[in-house]
Amino acid sequence: MEYSINELSKLAGISTRTLRYYDEIGLLSPERAKSNDYRVYGQNEVDLLQQILFFRELGVSLDEIKKIVCSKEYDRTLALQEHLLALKAKREQIETLITNVEKTIVASRGGCGMNNKEKFEGFKQNLVVENEKKYGKETREKFGDDVMDDSNAKTMGLTKEQYEKREALSEEINDLLMKAFEEGDPSSELAQKVCALHRAWLEYFWKNYSKEAHLGVAQTYVDDPRFKKYYDNIAAGCAEFLYSALKIYCS
Repeated sequence: MEYSINELSKLAGISTRTLRYYDEIGLLSPERAKSNDYRVYGQNEVDLLQQILFFRELGVSLDEIKKIVCSKEYDRTLALQEHLLALKAKREQIETLITNVEKTIVASRGGCGMNNKEKFEGFKQNLVVENEKKYGKETREKFGDDVMDDSNAKTMGLTKEQYEKREALSEEINDLLMKAFEEGDPSSELAQKVCALHRAWLEYFWKNYSKEAHLGVAQTYVDDPRFKKYYDNIAAGCAEFLYSALKIYCS
């Protein structure tokens, strides 16, 4: 079956402008009908659009999608299986959070209480969901799905004691960063100690550490207004100072 751009737009629930953009960037191009030379979309294009929309739903960038679907190794069935696993994982996260919220409501109304382990599991799940909302898309586009998935898994695997240590480490980093910033030397022993502690903090989130990835994260502290504001709230210029110190540490 063949579809015009308007017909496919209605079928897929996306705008004709989006379809034209996909054509412009070489991601999804229509065919030409032999009878009238109109642009039409055949079954292959419909199937490809389905894959593109699956990837977009999972937060994959258009550049990455193009690399995937244009690769000689691209396997549609395998891609569908991977989509299914990712969606099931999302569903499990949401169901866990829903269950936890329901139990919390019951407990707040004087019903059967939640034990501390249940409360903490729900809290961690909420952290994962919020982190996905705030940074998931950008992290997946910049560093890949595995990095974000591993970070979520590590958070969910934390014990209460490990979580508390991670939070205490974050506070220690900020306190020592302030003192190092006041000294004014990113190569100082104190500044480099902050960097080492920062690495230890990252390892609560990362499956595998590398200095290249560490420096990549440091770059976001000066490039991304949200992170820059966080560190500059410690002291104006702190974000740049930490970046300079981490460049030395990772060199």
